[in-house]
Amino acid sequence: MTKTLLRVKDLSVSFGKTIAVNKLSFNLAPGESIGIVGESGSGKSVSSLAIMGLLDQHAKIEGSAHFLRPSGKEEELLGLKERAKQGFRGKEIAMIFQEPMTSLNPVYTCGNQVIEAILKHEGIGKKEAKQRCLQLFEKVLLPDPERIYNAYPHELSGGQKQRVMIAMAISCKPKLLIADEPTTALDVTVQKEILSLLKDLQQEYGMAMIFISHDLAVVRQLCKRMLVMYRGDLVEHGNSENLFQAAEHPYTRGLLACRPPIGKYYKRLPTVADFTERAQQEPESLLKHLEATKPSFDFDQRPLMEVKNLNCFYIAEKNFWGKPTAFVKAVNNVSFDVYPGETLGLVGESGCGKSSLGRTLLRLQSSNGGEVKYKGENLLSLGARDMRKMRKDLQFIFQDPYSSLNPRMKIGEAILEPILYHQIAKGKEAKSQVFDLLEKVGLEAAHYDRYPHEFSGGQRQRIGIARALAVKPSFIICDESVSALDVSVQAQVLNLLNDLKKEFGLTYIFISHDLSVVKYMSDRIIVMNKGRIEEVGLPSEIYEHPKSEYTKKLINAIPD
Repeated sequence: MTKTLLRVKDLSVSFGKTIAVNKLSFNLAPGESIGIVGESGSGKSVSSLAIMGLLDQHAKIEGSAHFLRPSGKEEELLGLKERAKQGFRGKEIAMIFQEPMTSLNPVYTCGNQVIEAILKHEGIGKKEAKQRCLQLFEKVLLPDPERIYNAYPHELSGGQKQRVMIAMAISCKPKLLIADEPTTALDVTVQKEILSLLKDLQQEYGMAMIFISHDLAVVRQLCKRMLVMYRGDLVEHGNSENLFQAAEHPYTRGLLACRPPIGKYYKRLPTVADFTERAQQEPESLLKHLEATKPSFDFDQRPLMEVKNLNCFYIAEKNFWGKPTAFVKAVNNVSFDVYPGETLGLVGESGCGKSSLGRTLLRLQSSNGGEVKYKGENLLSLGARDMRKMRKDLQFIFQDPYSSLNPRMKIGEAILEPILYHQIAKGKEAKSQVFDLLEKVGLEAAHYDRYPHEFSGGQRQRIGIARALAVKPSFIICDESVSALDVSVQAQVLNLLNDLKKEFGLTYIFISHDLSVVKYMSDRIIVMNKGRIEEVGLPSEIYEHPKSEYTKKLINAIPD
C-alpha cells in the first residue's frame, strides 16, 4: 500500500467574513506531482501558505494537514507552534514564490541567502555551505556560479533570480516542494527551461511537488493529476490528460478556452464568464460561433510612424575616473514602419530590447542616434515643450499598473490629471469624461474615489488603459500589458484593447514575450534578438514558416 506524504482534509481559510478556501481535501504521495489551477482569488496560493504556516494571525484556519515525517509518524502541520514550523520549513517542505524580486532580500547577496538555510538545517560550516551553494547553482544551470554567489538580486535577470530561488528551495533536499506560479512573468523559452529543470530535480531528489498556476497548459507538462479551484472551492480534479480532453465543470472549460489558440482565430476571445454564466451552452458550439478568418490589413498607405537606424545604449562598465568603457546595445540600428490602424507585435526573450525600444520611441529614455518620425515630424529632435504637447497623441500602457499608479492618489484623480493638463475638458465635464472612461473599460463610476490597492491586477490594468485613453491619443504602446494576468483576465483585457482600437481608430505597438497572444493581436510581427530585428512578417508567416533559428526556438517553447 502506497504511503501518503501529505493528507489535507477539509482545509478552510477565512479572513473576517471572506472565505478564501472552503473545505479543500486532497492526498499527495511521496514523489508525486499535482497541479492546483485557478484564477487569482481562487484560493490556490492561500491553501499552500496555510500548509506552510505562512499566513498571519488574522487568518482563521480550520481542518487538518497531516505530513509524514522521516520518523514515519504523521504530524498535524496546522496546529504547530512557530518554532516547530521553522523546523520543517525549508528542511522538509520548501516553497518557490511567484515573484523572486520581492522574495529575495535586496540587501544581501544571492549566495548569502542560499547558505542561510543550509547553515540552519544541515549543521555544517560556512565554507562547506558555500561549496554546496556553488554546486546548487551549477545544478540549476546558472552561468558563472561564483559571480552569482556574490551578486545582488537586482544584478540578475528574472530567469536567473528564479533559478536562485529554486536552488534555495532544494538546498536541504525537501520531501515536498511547493512551486507557486514560478514561471508566470517569464518569457516562453526561460519558462520551458525552468519547467524542465523542476522536472529533472524532482526525479533526482525524489521530491513530491505541488505546482500552482493559472495556466493549465503549463501544469499539464509537469503534473499527472490536477485540482481546479474556483472562488475557494475545489470544483474538479482528476488526471490531467482527462481534464484536457473532457473537462466537466464549466469553469475548467472556460480556463482551457481563454488562451489564444495557435491554429485558429477567434473574432473575440472566450472568457470564463461565457462558460460559467452560460453553463447550458456546449463549449464546442460557443467556440465554433467565435471562429473567424483574421481580417487582412491594408499596408498600402503612408506610415504613421517611421523608425530609422534607432540606437539605445546602456553603460555596462566605467573606469576609475567614471568614464564609460563598455556599453550594452539594447536597441541596435533598428528600422521599421508602423501604419495607421495597425497592431504591430514586438516579441522576443527578456533582455532582447523590446521594452527599451518602446520607451525610446516615446522618449521615456534617451536615444543614441537615429530617427523616429511621427506624422512626418522627428520626435527625437523636439524640444521639451513641443514633446509634452505631442504626448497627447502618444501614450504608453505599462507592464505593472500598480507601480505606474500613485498609491496616494485616487484612481479617478489619476485619470482626471492628464485631461486637465492637456485642457481637454474642465470642471464637471472633465469629471464626467472620467466616469465615461471607467465604464468604457468595464469599471464603475463609483470606483472614482478608490485607491489602487483596492483593485485586483486586472482592474488596475483597466485603470492604466483608461488613463492612456483620457487624452484621446491615436498611438499607444502596450508594454507587456497582460503578461502578469490570469488567462481569463488576460482574455478580457485583450478583447477590451481590440474593442477600443475599433471605436477610437487606435494604432498599437503590442510588446509581449507570449507569442500566442502576439499572434492573436497583431497584423504584423517583429521578432527581436539582442537589440536587433531578427525577422518581420505576417503572423501566419512567422508561425508557419519561421526563417531564423531564434524564432523557431521561441515557437517551439510555447506550451501545447
